[in-house]
Amino acid sequence: MATDQRKTHPYPSMKKINLRQESALVTDSYKNFLAFAINDHCIRVAVMNGEYPWHRHLNSDECFMVLEGELEIEFTDGRRVCLAPWEMINIPSGVVHRTRSRKRTVNICFENMSAYDDAVFEDGPDRTMNEREKHG
Repeated sequence: MATDQRKTHPYPSMKKINLRQESALVTDSYKNFLAFAINDHCIRVAVMNGEYPWHRHLNSDECFMVLEGELEIEFTDGRRVCLAPWEMINIPSGVVHRTRSRKRTVNICFENMSAYDDAVFEDGPDRTMNEREKHG
C-alpha cells in the first residue's frame, strides 16, 4: 500500500502499479495518497465516502479524474459538477470548491506538488464551526 507521505515518491520509477488494487486496500472514509511525483507535479489518489471541506489552492490547478463511483464538486456560487468514471475537470488555482461523494469514490488528481500544502480552507455557504476548528 502506498504510504501517506506528502512529498516522498512511494513507488519507484518505471514500476507498474495497479490503482484498483491499491485503492481496494483503503478502509478509511477518506484517504489521500501520493502515487507518483513527476517533476514539480504529482498524481494523488483519493478514496472517499463523504465530503472534503471548502478550500482553494494558491498556486496550483487541480485536475480531477474519477475512476470509481461519482464525485461531486461544488463551488461557492452554487454551481455543482458531477463526475462519473473516466470523466475529468480542471479547477483553476484560486477557485473555492469542495468535493463530496455519496458512496465510495476513487479519483486521481493531477496537481503541483505544493497543492497539498498550499490549500487554504475557506468559509463556504454551509461551512460549520466544527470544520473551522478542524481545518483552520
